[in-house]
Amino acid sequence: MNAFELLHNRIDLSAIPFTDRGSRLLIFREGNRIAIRLAERWERWQGEVGHYRQRPPILDQLTFLSADGTPQPFEVDSYPHCVTLCTPLGNFAWTFIEPEAVLIRLPEGDYGLSFEAHATRGAPDRRGGTLHGKRNIAYTTNAQILHNEMLALTGDRFRVNMRLSARDGNALLLNITPRLGYNRALPPPDEAIQSSRAAWQAWFDSVPSVLPEYEWQYAHAWWIMRAGLLNTRYYFTREALVPSKIHYIGVWQWDQYFHALAYRHVDTRLAEDQIRIVLDHQREDGMLPDAIHDEGLVTRLTRPVDADVTKPPLTAWAVLKVFEKCGRLDFLSEVYEPITRWHEWWLRDNLSANGLCHYQHPFSSGLDDSPLWDEGMPVVSPDLNTYIVIQAESLARIAALLGLTAEAGRYREQAQQHTARMVEALWDERRGYFNALYQGKPVEVFTPFQLLPLWTGSLPERINARLIAHLTNPQTFWAKWALATVALNDPKFDPDQMWRGPIWANINYLFIEALNRVGRPELADALRRNTLELIMQSRDIYEYYNPLTAARPPKAAPIFGWTSAVFIDLAIQETAYVLHGG
Repeated sequence: MNAFELLHNRIDLSAIPFTDRGSRLLIFREGNRIAIRLAERWERWQGEVGHYRQRPPILDQLTFLSADGTPQPFEVDSYPHCVTLCTPLGNFAWTFIEPEAVLIRLPEGDYGLSFEAHATRGAPDRRGGTLHGKRNIAYTTNAQILHNEMLALTGDRFRVNMRLSARDGNALLLNITPRLGYNRALPPPDEAIQSSRAAWQAWFDSVPSVLPEYEWQYAHAWWIMRAGLLNTRYYFTREALVPSKIHYIGVWQWDQYFHALAYRHVDTRLAEDQIRIVLDHQREDGMLPDAIHDEGLVTRLTRPVDADVTKPPLTAWAVLKVFEKCGRLDFLSEVYEPITRWHEWWLRDNLSANGLCHYQHPFSSGLDDSPLWDEGMPVVSPDLNTYIVIQAESLARIAALLGLTAEAGRYREQAQQHTARMVEALWDERRGYFNALYQGKPVEVFTPFQLLPLWTGSLPERINARLIAHLTNPQTFWAKWALATVALNDPKFDPDQMWRGPIWANINYLFIEALNRVGRPELADALRRNTLELIMQSRDIYEYYNPLTAARPPKAAPIFGWTSAVFIDLAIQETAYVLHGG
């Protein structure tokens, strides 16, 4: 797989920005100008500067000018390691030399450039200049500076106007940082570009091969898995993948578990760290946070209800997925006790009168706007109680691997008892699926989450058969593109609205595992191929998909992490199946 050729011009600077591993800088084009946005939340300044999705770029209006001051158009020629802006003046090649600094190789000649930046003060100097504000900016060049002007504008903005006389080997360095010190050391630009290419090449060289029909999107998925990483800063205690550097800044708990599915194939330490960053912030009572960002944690929300907020308990399941590749008992020993405390938090602080667990906040389900929560909270939901069973089984396996025989037996028994309670309290014989209960009464909507107890693998065969019949019904979930997150024939189905109809690849992944577990590999194989084909339909990889058209719904985030991770793992599975018979 030649990933560089497969990814040539995939970064268009419009829908897909230029960024790099660890970086919070996102480089976009706005017409024939360049803007640099920050993948940072700025929670304490949100009232002043707005939500990060709507916040203006930290640096924008960057324009290349002819000698007479005429703005120059450009075309983009991009690879993962380098984006070149091809102008009538020559080619300006951009590459990252560190997460907070991007180097621009300058063409020979005399020309100008200008840009605007958010800052409260600044000053030019003989090599460029510096600006200070909520983030500090340095611009540095080894080209001859003919003119260097910094103008204060209104609203804490400055405009920089420069004219340069550049020779071969000259460069411009932009450093945008929260730090007091700047990086103003200019490496030879050709060496910097080659160094960046070598880092990307090493990444692509490490990935397993897949069938040729998947390589085009597989390369993009691996680009997302590297380019979407943020380095450590404050509460962000490990290098970790954010769901989308454009739309979701921070890590969300259960996203990390799916991200680990991909990283385990190339870097097991990185896979482990996707789980560690969550465990780093465990509360004293055992609860794990919903989300983590540079400046803090999300552990409670007041809307749509006031309650603690977390994510589904899939930690132990994800740990075992990583262990399948790393085989490190020390990792199991490290995380076992925190996960047992997390498991007990669910069973202690979220227990309903029927002995099953409930969600107290809709966002704790991960299914934020699902119609399962339309009637109110808390809800005893089949998906949550399935996760409780899977986590108990996974803890039993971990305990057995660590030689903790008695604890392994206790968790196995707990899983069996919890499954029995689900059947007793939630199974609806007339409808043939498991109900979600609000105030003891069924929530009137049909979703695949009411079929998820199939994953436990320990239901009576007659129940499995009825669940599978619903799952594979083209009128409900298994149409041309599977699986809709609300039944296609349900009045609350909306093909474009988040968890009210669209397909989510991570949910398909769980059902693929469920179907294999209950002895229906032909259906698991069909769903795996359908999911791969769905994700292949688009140039980018999205948060979720319209189940009628396979298109991107208007609000679905681009360059999405767990969809990429699931695509990678399923493509590897499908390749093994085709080449080695499973």
